[in-house]
Amino acid sequence: MKYLFATAAGLAVAGPACAQQIVLKPVAEARLRYEHVDQDGIVQPADALTVRARAGLSASSGALSATIVGQGTLAVIDDYYDGLHGTPARPLVADPQNVALYVAQIQYRAKAAVLTAGRQKILLDDERFVGNVGFRDNGQTFDAVRAELVPAKGLKLDLAYAWSVRTIWGMDGAGGRQQAIGGANLFANLSYATPIGTLTGFAYLVDQDEAVVQGYRLSSQTYGVRIAGTRAVSKEVRLSYQLSYARQADWHRNPNDYGADYWLADATLDLRGWKFNAGYEVLGANNGTALTSFQTPLGTNFKFQGWADKLLTTPANGVRDFYAGGGYGWKRLGPLSAVTLAATWHRFDSDRMGQHYGDEWNLLASARAGRTALSIRYAHYEARALATDTEKLWLQADWAI
Repeated sequence: MKYLFATAAGLAVAGPACAQQIVLKPVAEARLRYEHVDQDGIVQPADALTVRARAGLSASSGALSATIVGQGTLAVIDDYYDGLHGTPARPLVADPQNVALYVAQIQYRAKAAVLTAGRQKILLDDERFVGNVGFRDNGQTFDAVRAELVPAKGLKLDLAYAWSVRTIWGMDGAGGRQQAIGGANLFANLSYATPIGTLTGFAYLVDQDEAVVQGYRLSSQTYGVRIAGTRAVSKEVRLSYQLSYARQADWHRNPNDYGADYWLADATLDLRGWKFNAGYEVLGANNGTALTSFQTPLGTNFKFQGWADKLLTTPANGVRDFYAGGGYGWKRLGPLSAVTLAATWHRFDSDRMGQHYGDEWNLLASARAGRTALSIRYAHYEARALATDTEKLWLQADWAI
């Protein structure tokens, strides 16, 4: 945190010039979630009822602001393996009890530049490669400095250097599940708004510089390009699409010598409240050696390849995910707003060796009641060549001011 303290000192010196107008804004969030997991091969199911609260304060004066947020996670019902305590006699629910400093940042915000220093959330594009892991109670943040620059209309340059990744494992994190993972992480993202969508080139140098974290084998350099846009097909029909390609190789102290490709093609059709989505995502393999396939250790991986979390670490033979789904939404339904019902089906295959890993169904019902977001999720994974049959159910309420 020495960089944060140094920046704070600089702000303190500059403070008198803008101290006449300081705006204080409270930060308050709460989450109540029940998660049930029934997994073949483990006799007892997991039942987790957790409460997560975040509270803090943001102070701003002109272009300058400082924000500090603390968080705590409490297991009201702890009939589950949290990844750190006890033995895995029940399935994993990755929400250990925790008390932590979640965000502690200083920011300068102007029309053409946003500069942020300290512990912060970093979400890039669709969070496939760098994200906040917001679904888990403890989230993922970065001790970093970041510059978001807009040198010309439609052009944005996003540069970040992170020296520590604060993981979802919290204050008791140890071994391969560290509280924080040090390393020289570099994120560069250059985007330009074109008539057919936002075109982005990116370079992500991930340095998992901890021997106990897979023996440095998650350190990688990834370079790629992405385009994402939306087009009106007619007055009542809109098409959203994204295409992405990346190439990944070993970096820094990674003892493996590998190269693997990433592909994504995704399209969503929006028609009078109905949404239909289909896509194909490939995390390529190299030679079948563990951790030489395309890895995304800093991504929000829950958003991708099914909610059962069978593919958070890409298998040695890679993965190909074909998915299709649809749903319907109501702007208002009785006392509820933003009501959505959705279902998605996944077929998972290997990138090499022709293996059919399994299939998965994901179901979602969500709505808002004032400041509270409500959701019910269900995941059913039917195993073939990878892992075991698994069912998961979530009941969740999120509130924020």
